[in-house]
Amino acid sequence: ASGSDATEVGWGGDNSRCTSVNEETPDMTTPEKPKGPASYFPSIEKKYGQPIAHWIDLLHSCSGMKHMEMVAWLKTEHGMGHGHGNAIVAYCLAAQK
Repeated sequence: ASGSDATEVGWGGDNSRCTSVNEETPDMTTPEKPKGPASYFPSIEKKYGQPIAHWIDLLHSCSGMKHMEMVAWLKTEHGMGHGHGNAIVAYCLAAQK
């Protein structure tokens, strides 16, 4: 196979195009998707019914705790899942730096 064959990767036999997860959308009105911990925020707000600011405010009462202690606190005191708690704590701690 020559190097020119690489341009056809991603095309199906019926000429339908496979899209990459990282491919930009042609619709320029779509805002850029958040990256890192913030990418969890919409699902956190939907699942727990509170805005992210609520959770960040609660974490301010945890000053002096380590990252995983804060995650454990969100899990035990507020029933938050590990990934969601970890995302909020990581975001909050990064913002303090």
